[in-house]
Amino acid sequence: MVQKDKIVETSQSESEPSPGVTEAGVEVQGSVDEHSIVVERTGRRKFISGVVEGFYGRPWTMEQRKELFRRQQKWGLNTYLYAPKDDYKHRMFWREMYSVEEAEQLMTLISAAKEHGMEFIYAISPGLDITFSNQKEVSTLKRKLDQVSHFGCKSFALLFDDIDHNMCPADKEVFSSFAHAQVSITNEIFQYLGEPETFLFCPTEYCGTFCYPNVAQSPYLRTIGEKLLPGIEILWTGPKVVSKDITVESIEEVTKILRRPPVIWDNIHANDYDQKRLFLGPYKGRSTELIPRLKGVLTNPNCEFETNFVAIHTLATWYKSNMNGVRKDVVMTDSEDSTVSIQIKLENEGSDEELETDILYSPQIALKLALSEWLNEFGVPHQYNSRQVAHSGVNSSSVDVPSLTAPSLGSSTTVTTVFQQPIMSPTAPLNEEPHTLHKEEDEEDVEVEKKDSDEEPMEMVLEKQDEVEDAKNVNQILTKIVKATMAEDLKPMDTDKESLTESKSPEMSIQEDLGSDVAPMQTDEQLNKEVFVPGPNEKPLFTAEALTLEDLTLLAELFYLPYEHGPKAVQMLKEFNWLRANSSIVSVNSKSKDPEKVTEWNSRAENFEKMCCSVMQMFTRLSNSANRTILYDLYPYIWDIKSIISMVKSFVQWLGCRSQSSAQFLSGDQEPWAFRGGLAGEFQRLLPIDGANDLFYQPPPSMPTSKIYSIRPYFTEDEAAVYKICKEIYTEGCEEIPFSDQEPDLIGDRLVGGFLTLSPDYGFVLEDEEGICGYALGTVDVKPFVKKCRISWIPFMQEKYNKPDSGKDLSEAEKMMLSFHEEEEGLPESFLRNFPSLIKVDIHTKVTDPSVAKSMMGCLLSSLKANGSHGAFCEVRQLDKRMLDFYGKLGCFEVAKMEGFPKDVIIMGRSL
Repeated sequence: MVQKDKIVETSQSESEPSPGVTEAGVEVQGSVDEHSIVVERTGRRKFISGVVEGFYGRPWTMEQRKELFRRQQKWGLNTYLYAPKDDYKHRMFWREMYSVEEAEQLMTLISAAKEHGMEFIYAISPGLDITFSNQKEVSTLKRKLDQVSHFGCKSFALLFDDIDHNMCPADKEVFSSFAHAQVSITNEIFQYLGEPETFLFCPTEYCGTFCYPNVAQSPYLRTIGEKLLPGIEILWTGPKVVSKDITVESIEEVTKILRRPPVIWDNIHANDYDQKRLFLGPYKGRSTELIPRLKGVLTNPNCEFETNFVAIHTLATWYKSNMNGVRKDVVMTDSEDSTVSIQIKLENEGSDEELETDILYSPQIALKLALSEWLNEFGVPHQYNSRQVAHSGVNSSSVDVPSLTAPSLGSSTTVTTVFQQPIMSPTAPLNEEPHTLHKEEDEEDVEVEKKDSDEEPMEMVLEKQDEVEDAKNVNQILTKIVKATMAEDLKPMDTDKESLTESKSPEMSIQEDLGSDVAPMQTDEQLNKEVFVPGPNEKPLFTAEALTLEDLTLLAELFYLPYEHGPKAVQMLKEFNWLRANSSIVSVNSKSKDPEKVTEWNSRAENFEKMCCSVMQMFTRLSNSANRTILYDLYPYIWDIKSIISMVKSFVQWLGCRSQSSAQFLSGDQEPWAFRGGLAGEFQRLLPIDGANDLFYQPPPSMPTSKIYSIRPYFTEDEAAVYKICKEIYTEGCEEIPFSDQEPDLIGDRLVGGFLTLSPDYGFVLEDEEGICGYALGTVDVKPFVKKCRISWIPFMQEKYNKPDSGKDLSEAEKMMLSFHEEEEGLPESFLRNFPSLIKVDIHTKVTDPSVAKSMMGCLLSSLKANGSHGAFCEVRQLDKRMLDFYGKLGCFEVAKMEGFPKDVIIMGRSL
């Protein structure tokens, strides 16, 4: 992805992420065996297909890359392009030679790629600061590539993406244009390396929007096409950096000016431009008609390795659906075409989406195929630390090429833990077995089996060729998945509630009610403990529900593609928009309610709540999955969507029972993909407090947990529970409880009673599996609220609690009683104009998740702003450090002292 400090020639809109793109590929025999990819020199067409590690951010680990090779081999892809932007010696410090430790790692990686039939392409990006006319610079580049070639690499790429178009004065004296300078050095390097069979070039104008004035008339591309040697392939990302669609016409246009078909560097699944987005949708928007018109396709996927299962799997399905490069103008026989086309027609029947025109490939079928296979991975216990990296840098001792010999891969390497992975990815920690590349004998079901972190599952090679069904083509695979899918659709949902209930203890059982988000918690700390075995008279512990295909489908649709959400996500957005826009139907102030419309609103609200609960259920099941490696990569994203969906669900519940007829909302007519933040960002913008970014920034806990809290509107029957938790919070830490049992309600009456009695419409409660553990209360306008208190609430309290003798030292309880009998100071009118709403939020100390406080505050402030408030404040005792810190973390600031402010109270405010 392109970061802010990266220089790009053409400006881009925020919705069009800057490149993290650059080059790609390698060429491999078109006839690809599912388990063995070999580059053969035959008369058949070769097509580069695979993955480019070309994003900005922490590079993948060595273990992950080897796992990638195993998956690519299994799925029929053939190429890996090494181009991580944040490997400093690939780009920023490209002149630096690799150290001994780094050399070991690269040799291991190249060897692993060959063992799995992958073409390994090493890319280098010298464009940031190279002087093209300086022969010393050219010699340095040659020496660097010489070093890599001694590692065993035979394929290379030279990248000039994301750089300034302007040449330095020295280059301007030698070259007539920037394109001529790039062509000169690329041709020279290509010839110096012996004109390798695979050599890729990434132009600075690598997509349609970067071409001046356009693709067909670009002087830069024309020079590249005319002057670049014909053995060099050119990378291209399509019409945009992240292209929604790549059409046959656009490829024919760029092919004409480049004088060769391009290799697509595809950013459709790249997420390095937005930390809140993840893309789990299928490879889409590229007709299989492109295959015979391209030299290859490499996907530059999500930064998080384990999240790329679908991206790479569906690319493989797309490629294999037309791997022989059949064009539409070549008539297919019924036997070749009928099976897939019928499946695709069945898949699209009744669909709201635009019908597929590609008779060979369906993104929906490909997605189901990928998710079905991915589901198996979640149940396989696996965990490794992807944050350990070799300690190396620009000052590391470099390897002299002439004296380089293959070192022992078991040699010790200094390992440190850092946030961003520098240079190369890690070797194994010292306590692990040496990473020797070998073939596992007599290994069965190797594609499903995972090893512990001390063994590299990607190093295992499939030996039993007789078990490989070579005759299986993509049509047969798709036939199976369609039949399975149709069969699944006809089955009723499996429900084991009765047996599950019997196996659960009351303390740990999940509330079956759809309105509850409460679920038992499992953390990784618990995973390390010994398994509990119940005795003869003991009940078994809670067993987490297994992740289902429906859960994974929902996950993929919540994190779909850059320019579109999945069907379920779109439905949720539409429903929330409708419920929001029609909230006046069920407003408590509505004078003439239409029973039919009220029924419709309530019915749609109930369905929306069920959809929200399915997200919570997916989060819980995924958080309890055995494969922690996958979970760690997914967790920040599912945590984020879970948090915002929980807040939205609570807000809809509030709309259904408490909203006022004056509720107003901002318009939300923009396309969902026009903003940053993905689906979570869309929901944020649809809430009244869409600008309160701090409340929506809820980092996940350091240790994954499936703990879910429920936030809902306050109801009258909750009063006793709120009073109880209020007393517990107030007396927390007190050695001696300063209140006798004779006044059990005193603390509640003093702190929350007025809100619950006179302003229940703006109340929310927080629940866990044990009950209420927090509350957020407020009143939209404090002035009428104070008047109501003086008329009805205060007299009732004065009657309930006698006035103590103020002439003696008073206890805490007596001070509270006295407050009911004393006139409270009012706040200045000038202050209340800016902060009209009074709020009170508190959460029990047993709640360790800091995000729920922000969600509670978000729900409360949304309800206040929806009914016209533009500012809220709270009152905190001067000595109450805990609450001062608590409100401070929720975005409240201490308001400067004004005349008329109470002397012993600090006023904290927040604008809405």
